[in-house]
Amino acid sequence: MHDVQDVAEISEQHKVKKKVLVVDDEPRLVDAIEMNLSLEGYEVIAAYTGSEALKKVEEENPDLVTLDIQMPEMDGFETLRRIRAVSDVPVIMVTVMGKDFDKVKGLVLGADDYVSKPFRQQELLARIGAVIRRVENTDTPSELVQVDNDISIDFGRSTIVVRGTEVRLRPTENRLLYRLVTDAGHVLSQESLLKTVWGPEYKGQDQYVWLYITHLRQKIEEDPESPKYILGWRGIGYYFKDSKSNGRRIRSKISDEVECDIDSQPVRAKKRPPV
Repeated sequence: MHDVQDVAEISEQHKVKKKVLVVDDEPRLVDAIEMNLSLEGYEVIAAYTGSEALKKVEEENPDLVTLDIQMPEMDGFETLRRIRAVSDVPVIMVTVMGKDFDKVKGLVLGADDYVSKPFRQQELLARIGAVIRRVENTDTPSELVQVDNDISIDFGRSTIVVRGTEVRLRPTENRLLYRLVTDAGHVLSQESLLKTVWGPEYKGQDQYVWLYITHLRQKIEEDPESPKYILGWRGIGYYFKDSKSNGRRIRSKISDEVECDIDSQPVRAKKRPPV
């Protein structure tokens, strides 16, 4: 018979390695990333061009992609567009320090996260681990919610039926929408949403909330710039309209510990940056 330690070791040996596709035109950087990821138990595959990356995504079915923006022939943005046409694989964009527009553009196009060069290998490892945990998190119940005659949400299947058309949700979109819907009528602070949807590693990075709110509005709202389902209070946060509140004062969760009443005056959606 195996004792407890033997069973744990056997289980660890048979654990399926997560496969990471590293895409960069700098072989030395790819080698360094591959070495560090391998030491952490990841299986690593490499691609040095956008075209090669697209081929590897289809052939290898990686669990996550790190994708450099500045590559010859096909840059990281175009590569990401083409990946998103065929796959929902999580993507971490690798940007140049100080180029905030590149970060925003990557997230708008469907990236899950970014790191800026030069970066420490531990920072990249932390981001990879956080994204994989977030994607694999299955704590969203298989719940079907009929919002009204136009909108129904199936959280178990990560889909919404919007005015008769089924729309898919990506994992983070599904978790964010679930958080908003289950607290319908409560304004949730950006800090609270970051903590519960993305994790403690993302403290202070409000741009993730804003961009994913934008994604959801584009999928749900008839007019994303004048939303009627996902609303916000400037300087406070966002909330999903509770059809039962209908003009009454609603509750605002400024933090996990503090709530207060606020008047019902929603803020118009901001325009997203051009892509």
